[in-house]
Amino acid sequence: MLKKVLIANRGEIACRIARTCRKLGLEVATVHSSADRFSRHVREIGESVELGGAAPSESYLNIDAIIAAARRVGADAVHPGYGFVSENPAFVRALDAAGLTFIGPRADTIERVGGKASAKREAARLGVPVIPGSESGMTDPAEVLNLVRGMKLPVLLKAVAGGGGRGMAVVETLEGLESRIESAMREAEKAFGNGELIVERYLPHVRHLEVQVAGDGQGHAIHLFERECTLQRRHQKVIEEAPSSGLSPRLREAILADAVKLASGVNYRGLGTVEFVVTGEEHYFLEVNPRLQVEHPVTEEVTGLDLVELQLRIADTDSLPLAQADVRCTGHAFEARLCAEDAAAGFLPATGRLQVVDFSRAGVRIESGVDSGDEISPHYDSMIAKLIAHGPDRESARRALVAGLRESTVIGLVTNLEFLHELLEWPETRDATFHTRLIDERHAQRGVVAPAAPPLEHLAAAALHWLAQRRAESSALGCWTLWDGFTGWRLSSGPIQAAPQPVLVLKAGAAEWPVRFSMRDDQGSSTLVIGEQQVSATLQPLAAGRFLLQCGGRALELTIRGDARQTELASALGSSLFTARPYLGGGAGDAAASGQLGAPMMGKVVAVKSVVGEKVAIGQTVIVLESMKMELHVTAPFEGSLSSLRCRVGDMVERHQVLAEVSPA
Repeated sequence: MLKKVLIANRGEIACRIARTCRKLGLEVATVHSSADRFSRHVREIGESVELGGAAPSESYLNIDAIIAAARRVGADAVHPGYGFVSENPAFVRALDAAGLTFIGPRADTIERVGGKASAKREAARLGVPVIPGSESGMTDPAEVLNLVRGMKLPVLLKAVAGGGGRGMAVVETLEGLESRIESAMREAEKAFGNGELIVERYLPHVRHLEVQVAGDGQGHAIHLFERECTLQRRHQKVIEEAPSSGLSPRLREAILADAVKLASGVNYRGLGTVEFVVTGEEHYFLEVNPRLQVEHPVTEEVTGLDLVELQLRIADTDSLPLAQADVRCTGHAFEARLCAEDAAAGFLPATGRLQVVDFSRAGVRIESGVDSGDEISPHYDSMIAKLIAHGPDRESARRALVAGLRESTVIGLVTNLEFLHELLEWPETRDATFHTRLIDERHAQRGVVAPAAPPLEHLAAAALHWLAQRRAESSALGCWTLWDGFTGWRLSSGPIQAAPQPVLVLKAGAAEWPVRFSMRDDQGSSTLVIGEQQVSATLQPLAAGRFLLQCGGRALELTIRGDARQTELASALGSSLFTARPYLGGGAGDAAASGQLGAPMMGKVVAVKSVVGEKVAIGQTVIVLESMKMELHVTAPFEGSLSSLRCRVGDMVERHQVLAEVSPA
């Protein structure tokens, strides 16, 4: 019998695994990097061993350190979660040698199906349809280059190890091919410790389905139905659901049967996922994920099973605790991945401190690894939480998730919260006519569209919050009504009107709104003229950063953080970020001069592609950054020459830091 489990992971999945372990009466401990010393999973689990530095290679990928941690806490089993060492056969063998139980498949099984090339060979051997392309991984960029040149475009470069879109690239033109291959290999090496690639025919408009399987390691396997994972951006899943909608009975049965055939054929032990792409009534094997998936909660919601518990029981007994006939699919479930990223800027990840994280009124299942005050680090992924909704049918589950997102509050970093809300309302999402390129194509089409203006209520709340900050400053200085009227004059009769001169400018993105205030009336309300719109409003403090806005006959509760210079707020209408300056303070010019190449976010310089004095073309990559296991290319804004270089490979750079300068030709 298992007694104590070491969770070799971090964030939300570590917290989630710990809950099931404790439910089963198992003791639990975890591990952390130097960057995660005060993270939620460390606080919540309560016993943790520091593995090493912030870089995954120094901590969460350090096999010897993990085994030493297991011995130190007295664990007899290790649960890897997902990512990191979860698909590493060398890690499993090291655990076996140390007498520790691995909560997952055997090492030889991971070798057979954990890599995309080997899994593809196993699928073909068992008669499961596969996508045309290479069957073996390649480590030589020249070999990949020659193969791609001999294939009909588009093709897909795909890392043999890992998933989540890391080390993956669609090749639609031969231009810059060598650089793209090197980038994919480098990204795969950093994320998974393996830079091997395979090349396959690219199927542009497909659906992405996966089947949850479980096996006893002796040739017996069952399925726990399928999940729809088609809504992706840059090959990374955004919204998942179970079951899939719109599959014909024949196609669903064929996909489920092939998944079980593969799991049985390799004597799969434990929990895993067999992934497929679907086009029309045809399906093709994609890969096997021999681990727990990020999106496993939607399967739990429709089957009523605890998948972590299932993993633990199989590992403990080498047997399946249920038969296929015991598995039922009831209702429908959706999951949304809430991340610190800017959807309007190509889903660029954001890093920094989360001031407010509040799901108390969301009304849906929440899986999160952060709290208010925690930081999103550039060393790991940017996920804040997963929101999971279940309903008797697809539409009720979708509506429940929409409502849950609307009642969620995250302040401090830009997030994809508004994008998730919008995505769930797209017609293609509502009627399940989506494909895997939908988000990327829609984003490309909308790249030049200005963001929607913030609601008037948010502008009014930000203006009144700014005014309250100024009043507080004036009181501290001994000034009395300076910010109540903004002038020394007041008419003795008639309605109270806004001052003729703006005193404040609110800015969101490139848009600006001058704001005029009136004196407060007997009810404490002020008349505001924001741009060309006039409204009467009051802002009443409640508790813990919450406020009640009365604006034009509408009451709205908001969470507000910030000061007289910057204000971020969230309400049922969404979230907004404003900078504020006095009207007479002058315009805020762009910080970066023309030709300066700034870091789009905090990260590590992994490549410098040019030298000072060298000519560069518009759009040419000059510097490559790595952050959150993804690569960001800093490109020349125009044709010219590199006049200065302010960084080198290995440097950690801050967001907006000037890395280089380009002079016009």
